[in-house]
Amino acid sequence: MSASPATTTAPLGLRGRAEDLASPLPPLLAEAEQLAQTVLMGEHGRRRAGAGSNFWQYRAAQPYDTARAIDWRRSGRADQAFVQEKEWQIAQSVALWVDDGASMGFASTPKLPPKSDRARLIALAIAVVLTRGGERVGLADARLPPRRGRGQLSRLAQLLSQDTAEDHGAPEAKGLAPQSRAVLVSDFLGPVEPVETMLTAAADRGVRGALLQVLDPAEEAFPYDGRTIFESMSGALRHETLKAGDLRDRYLQRLAERRDRLADLARATGWQFSTHRTSDSAASALLWLYAALERR
Repeated sequence: MSASPATTTAPLGLRGRAEDLASPLPPLLAEAEQLAQTVLMGEHGRRRAGAGSNFWQYRAAQPYDTARAIDWRRSGRADQAFVQEKEWQIAQSVALWVDDGASMGFASTPKLPPKSDRARLIALAIAVVLTRGGERVGLADARLPPRRGRGQLSRLAQLLSQDTAEDHGAPEAKGLAPQSRAVLVSDFLGPVEPVETMLTAAADRGVRGALLQVLDPAEEAFPYDGRTIFESMSGALRHETLKAGDLRDRYLQRLAERRDRLADLARATGWQFSTHRTSDSAASALLWLYAALERR
């Protein structure tokens, strides 16, 4: 009996789509690993002698926890399973969030990378650095719990490569463990309230970290004049003007106000803030990010 067309072509089609999805991952991870070499790899600064076996807290077991990780004595006193977390597991956990919004796809010239490419590269590079330093890295939205290893880096590359149709993404705090660290990478040009909510929740859990704003040089210089059509990357917003130059001062003022608000918010919650331009070296942003995570 011959197979129907559906049974022969569907797997091939699925394989093709899977290969298309996975195609950017090896180059991205390879580039991130190469970039990570710019950071001195040695004994990691946040390792502390004597902290490895200190009990931190119990938490409810999650589907990704193995049976070996469950504290059966504590679980026997309740209707659910619990895992005993050690202090070192918390202190050496770092959660990442990279804005997956459409606005991050902007590049003012073909010679510059889109903001999304640069943001993902830097985030994955810091994950490589931290993993090699003995830390566990995951995603702040809890899609990927913090772990170590090459497989974890591959999963990070895959998830960080996904986009959304919305102009701006919003960070979530679901994956932030108490007393851990976190990194948020975005252009931060969308609504600032989700960022403020996330950092407030993080501060309440004792989480510290870094905000890295990634901008295209044109977004800082506003080199537009005369008749210009401004359109959001998703196409949801559109504005046409005959005198774009008249908007420059007001735009630059609002950009400065946004940057000041982010810096103030970072200071108030014990975080670090910096801006990176896609025309600058990615290594400089990675070095700043590494140093920012070292600050207590």
